[in-house]
Amino acid sequence: MGRSIIMNHITSPELLAQINPVNKRLTRDFVSYLRTLQKSEGTISSYTGNLNIAFTWNLMLNDNKSFIDWTKRNVIAFQCWLIDNNKNSPARVKQIKSTLSSLSNYIENILDDEYPNFRNIIIKIESPLSCAVLEKSIFTDEQINDLLDYLTRIGKYDRACAVALARYSGRRKSELLRFKISDFAPDRIICNGSLYKSGLIKTKGHGVNGKMMHCYVVVDKFKPYLDQWLEFRSHIGLKSEWLFPKIGDPTKSLSKSTLTSWADDFTEYLGVDFYWHALRHMCVTSFKKSGLPDSVIQAYIGWSSLDMVSVYSDMEVEDQLSAYFGNSKCTEVRKDEIKFDCLA
Repeated sequence: MGRSIIMNHITSPELLAQINPVNKRLTRDFVSYLRTLQKSEGTISSYTGNLNIAFTWNLMLNDNKSFIDWTKRNVIAFQCWLIDNNKNSPARVKQIKSTLSSLSNYIENILDDEYPNFRNIIIKIESPLSCAVLEKSIFTDEQINDLLDYLTRIGKYDRACAVALARYSGRRKSELLRFKISDFAPDRIICNGSLYKSGLIKTKGHGVNGKMMHCYVVVDKFKPYLDQWLEFRSHIGLKSEWLFPKIGDPTKSLSKSTLTSWADDFTEYLGVDFYWHALRHMCVTSFKKSGLPDSVIQAYIGWSSLDMVSVYSDMEVEDQLSAYFGNSKCTEVRKDEIKFDCLA
């Protein structure tokens, strides 16, 4: 597997069928409500999965009680079970509790005519402290270049293109699948030939349609792998508006599960856990090392907060200091070689 993540599948069709009818209806109605708010199917799927876990635990270890009748003691017991028995990380526990809290808000604010005395008790229970449970994979240029060379050598041009896109755009896994061929047309090149500027792409964020933004890709680094992939597509007669079409149905984009499968193969080749988000870190770190101002990196990735640059940079403190200190004295601040003024 790409990362050593514990995935405990405690639900099953047989167990889900036995869930308290009240909880089934609450889940069904809540999901329908989320769709009226035009939440993404990914968000809805995540909420549904989290509720299935909670209500399966409730079936097995909490007398299959109606969620309406849950007490603070029940919430604490569920939280303890997630950590001690299901071996979930604090972050995962918070995610599941957040779903239960959202359901509680829905009941309290929308179903108040049916349950006038219901209150959200999930927010009353303190969550476990976050801690790092996975060792971060920090890749070198040599490792990723070796992977790209290997994928090109064996004719996996789509995979090489995806890796290069992630490396030189800093986009998330799901966002990689939303690029279209038209996003790399000649008229999409800006900054004196330095960057591709895509059309509006849905990214992670709030709002009816999520956060829609233009995404940038470094031309000279990405274009060789793009050209190889497009040439191969032309050779096999693959026609689709999507950069990475779904196998068997080119009218749709590739699924995230396919990228996950590719990541497993990359892990086997590299001998190090590969996951797509590591390339987002790598993109930010390389810009940081090149001397780009944090404000330019922020604009490139599309963050609303400048603080996110330091969160994603894997640059060592010594590396940052060495840019300005040397020969036992503070050196002159170096001018940035790459400006990307067109992002300002």
